[in-house]
Amino acid sequence: MKPLILINFKTYKESYGNKALELAKKIAKVKKNKYQIAVAPSLLTIKEIAQKTNLTVFSQHTDLADLGAHTGRIPADELKAIGVKSTILNHSERKIPLKFLKEIVELCKNKKIVTVVCASTISEIKKIAVFHPNYIAYEPKEFIGGNISVTEAKPEIIVRAVEAVKYISPKTKVLCGAGIHSKEDLGHALLLGTEGVLIGHAVSKAKDPKKFLEEMLI
Repeated sequence: MKPLILINFKTYKESYGNKALELAKKIAKVKKNKYQIAVAPSLLTIKEIAQKTNLTVFSQHTDLADLGAHTGRIPADELKAIGVKSTILNHSERKIPLKFLKEIVELCKNKKIVTVVCASTISEIKKIAVFHPNYIAYEPKEFIGGNISVTEAKPEIIVRAVEAVKYISPKTKVLCGAGIHSKEDLGHALLLGTEGVLIGHAVSKAKDPKKFLEEMLI
């Protein structure tokens, strides 16, 4: 499979409301022959982007809830109903207790929803790998939201993360997050054994998101 470039819109002022679809359409125009480009819009804009672009769309979260009396929840069945078949789980800004995370990953498997589960330490990676998600995104806390990539500052820790995942769950792919903002960061991440990257503010806050992404994917 092609390396995954997953862009998390979060709820930045540059990527919320009507701006979310505008940003997604710009990203959709990027040539992506070598990569699979996906976006994770805010939950209030996810349906429109899933239905009005050809991008792979991830939910920023999924709850342990079936359809029914669950106020404010995000059921996997409803995500599928609006064309969303992938989800981020356990992001540093939306942590999930491990006992519930295990059940949500299992639920998503049963619903055929692709899971990207975030982890901020090697210890957490080992605990999550036993759930056998599709991807584990490694994002060391100290580099999240910064301009220095973990691939530049601590490349050896990425190698350790990949080794830990492959030992426990060989079919689980590893993404690199935290500070990814250039073609060099992406190239290093792939050379270190990952199979893609999770990007936050670098794309959403770029002056020209399409140009920025095209230069990164050269």
